[in-house]
Amino acid sequence: MSLLAVAGQVAHYAVGLSFNPLAILGLVPVFAAGLMFMRYVSVDPETHPININKVRPEYDFIVIGGGSAGAVVASRLSEVENWTVLLLEAGGDENEVSDIPTLSGYMQMSQFDWMYQTTPPTESAYCLAMIGDRCNWPRGKVLGGSSVLNAMIYVRGNRHDYDQWAAQGNPGWSYDEVLPYFMKSEDNRNPYLAKTAYHSTGGYLTVQESPWRTPLSIAFLQAGKEMGYQIRDCNGEMQTGFMLSQGTIRRGSRCSTAKAFLRPVRNRPNLHIAMYSQVTKVMIDKKTKMAYGVKFMRYGRPHFVKATKEVVLSAGAIGSPHILMLSGVGPKEDLDQFKIPVISNLKVGHNLQDHIGLGGLTFVVDEPVTFTKTRYQTMQVALEYILRERGPMTSLGGVEGLAFVNTKYAPESGTWPDIQFHFAPSSINSDPDQVRKITGLRDSIYNTVYKPLKNSETWTILPLLLRPRSSGWIKLRSKDPNVYPDIIPNYFTHKEDILTLTEGIRIALNVSASKAFQRFGSRPHKIPFPACREYEFDTDEYWECSLRHFTFTIYHPTSTCKMGPPSDPDSVVDPRLRVYGVGKLRVVDASIMPNIVSGNTNAPTIMIGEKASDMIKEDWGFRVMR
Repeated sequence: MSLLAVAGQVAHYAVGLSFNPLAILGLVPVFAAGLMFMRYVSVDPETHPININKVRPEYDFIVIGGGSAGAVVASRLSEVENWTVLLLEAGGDENEVSDIPTLSGYMQMSQFDWMYQTTPPTESAYCLAMIGDRCNWPRGKVLGGSSVLNAMIYVRGNRHDYDQWAAQGNPGWSYDEVLPYFMKSEDNRNPYLAKTAYHSTGGYLTVQESPWRTPLSIAFLQAGKEMGYQIRDCNGEMQTGFMLSQGTIRRGSRCSTAKAFLRPVRNRPNLHIAMYSQVTKVMIDKKTKMAYGVKFMRYGRPHFVKATKEVVLSAGAIGSPHILMLSGVGPKEDLDQFKIPVISNLKVGHNLQDHIGLGGLTFVVDEPVTFTKTRYQTMQVALEYILRERGPMTSLGGVEGLAFVNTKYAPESGTWPDIQFHFAPSSINSDPDQVRKITGLRDSIYNTVYKPLKNSETWTILPLLLRPRSSGWIKLRSKDPNVYPDIIPNYFTHKEDILTLTEGIRIALNVSASKAFQRFGSRPHKIPFPACREYEFDTDEYWECSLRHFTFTIYHPTSTCKMGPPSDPDSVVDPRLRVYGVGKLRVVDASIMPNIVSGNTNAPTIMIGEKASDMIKEDWGFRVMR
């Protein structure tokens, strides 16, 4: 095959994306794209999963959603040879462009994304700098789900998170009981981590640090040490501290859950994967209250498939409550509004939680050490990635460092931090057009606040609130499955959330003021949002105004199908993730979290998939790991 033909193959696999991959990469010569494709097919030993043409009339298990949890569940259940498993995924397959870690942001607002948006606020002000006062909420519509869109950051959360789950009446979910499931998945490629008691090798999911980073990443660690924090593995014995980012990458490329859990088992005859299959309803017998099948649309045609054992709903914290409510499981007052017969009156869609922070917190330095588009989209950089699996293109969405810090509002023990930092040696100006597209930031605000930095060297910290007190809802807008539900996050309804984040921002300012960063001349960018000009920089009022304008989420919605004991009136699923009032139906994804974890949610969601798979096997008489 000629290089020109190979380049055509690359373009073919990227058809439907809202960008030209060759233009994005800045790889003007066609042969560079050809080399990328040749590397992809020759080095990756696991070819793509098979998208079956015809779905059988019935399967033992139907898994809805092939994302961070669903891919795990389908893979693990199909380990039982005499079980038949169907995985239904609304999107298609990932491709060569989505594999490149540094291009993670370009997957958002593409064919891989559901492209959800929050409903404009009516009570508490937030997202005010965004077009229509709406924050974008990317969610994966692709095999691998949001693990194809995210920045690949691997964080497990805090020991206290899981112990709290267990204390709330969820036996089996304490930290000591879930840790083995984190380790079951993991194939850690960093020797100094793999040898510890908190990591493992040999699992499906590859975890490692990026092989490349800027000099500012070391300054970030040194700043943490100056401030009295330890440099440590925050996925280990203690979370509080600073670290280089660990990520789900393999040989320099993204390791999504589709790549990790589905490609190795693609030839199992008892596992069928049907892409472009959007589920519209779980079929539940009104008399027996048992789930018996699924309706879905595929290629413009309606289908029905029967489940003889269970339906497993893994459509995510937005998709799972949406499908449940369309199926008659949810708040009676909401379902009645759309004349949907109520099968089980549960608080589906309630308890919506998300991590929230201040976007656009920018610092300026005097030396050329930051990650800029013009500096790193070069032929040399491309070839380093293609031929050596190294270089700037392996950066984990640009996030080089993480920290977990304690504000004065954190528990006194110091072991349950309330703020997380995502450190990136770049800013909104690294690729302003794409960042504005992703965030929905108004052009007028970008031009006023950030455009003056066009030729500057900048870096950023995203201070993230780990355990928000404010919570919201997912609510139906229509009984039509194609109409997205209302997403009402209710950010900042509790004043404590603003106060905690303000303290986190000030700790971030201390990072910039450290000796480690002062050697680069670091200082904060102080041009305010137009609506915040009346407030003096670094006052409480200034930061509250800024937070309510550039409200920033890194897309961690959880808890909309809350797990809890029968005594908890807010619970949707029991501790074995079975839906209350409905037989043969479980929910397995981030929506079951009683409370959001203290950190990125992808690794915990994979853990939930691992643990739920063993629960299902146990409930059907199979011995599992202990």
